[in-house]
Amino acid sequence: METILSLNNLTKKYGKVTAVKNLSFEITRGNVYGILGPNGSGKSTTLGMILNVVNKTSGDFKWFEGNYTTHEALKKVGAIIEHPNFYPYMTAEQNLALVCKIKGTVKSKIQEKLEIVGLLDRKDSKFRTFSLGMKQRLAIASALLNDPEILILDEPTNGLDPQGIHQIREIIRNIAAGGTTILLASHLLDEVEKVCSHVVIIRKGEKLYSGPVDEIVSSHGFFELRAANMTNLKELLRQHPNIGKIVTKEETLTAFLNEPMEAEEINTFLFQKGLSLSYLNKRKESLEEQFLQLTNKIADK
Repeated sequence: METILSLNNLTKKYGKVTAVKNLSFEITRGNVYGILGPNGSGKSTTLGMILNVVNKTSGDFKWFEGNYTTHEALKKVGAIIEHPNFYPYMTAEQNLALVCKIKGTVKSKIQEKLEIVGLLDRKDSKFRTFSLGMKQRLAIASALLNDPEILILDEPTNGLDPQGIHQIREIIRNIAAGGTTILLASHLLDEVEKVCSHVVIIRKGEKLYSGPVDEIVSSHGFFELRAANMTNLKELLRQHPNIGKIVTKEETLTAFLNEPMEAEEINTFLFQKGLSLSYLNKRKESLEEQFLQLTNKIADK
């Protein structure tokens, strides 16, 4: 699979402060990548370096396997790394026509891109009449005008209401379904889990994890269980070789799995030991739960 972007020990220092430290990962064609981390973790700085608006201190990055210079490669990139900046007295269509002139792209793409972001019916409306969500959608249309091979978005749903967030996420999914590779920076676990296929987790400028979202940790999920005799339930669970850590919370036992196991198997095991369950539910850990486990492991080292 073609590598669109590769980072190798990319580092950025501001005086004594290291904003990004030895960051390495690859982005392959056709996936949706999320750079996940709290505010101040180095996400925007990383995007700034690969887009040549922030000078790197050390390390390197290559676009399209090094077959193009950075200047040439960026012609194949669409990006939004700041708040939408359009002329308020001009219409959506007029603003995009100006972007086409600056980028040297044809104006015939404007209506197509407005339709992708759901703004075709507002093409003649002035930018100043747009809501924050509509402004962000127009910015995405602007970034798509050159038919980029990769779309880069920095906190695309920041400040939006729930409806605006839903609209942006649907647009991202639809663009990705059309074959465009996407890289977005976000501090929202929910956003990455719902939109991205791959994630790069960074904290204080350092990478904690890079890979598929559903493989962030080697987790087989967990059981939530209740019974009349909770003490006996806990003791029996400890006897099963597939059960690892057991946590008690609000009269429910959470039993984490060391190996794959179905609910029917644990139910049969407990019944044969003379215990009947009043509640049994198998769950896969959410990205948030996996993220907390990962950061706790790193902090403990």
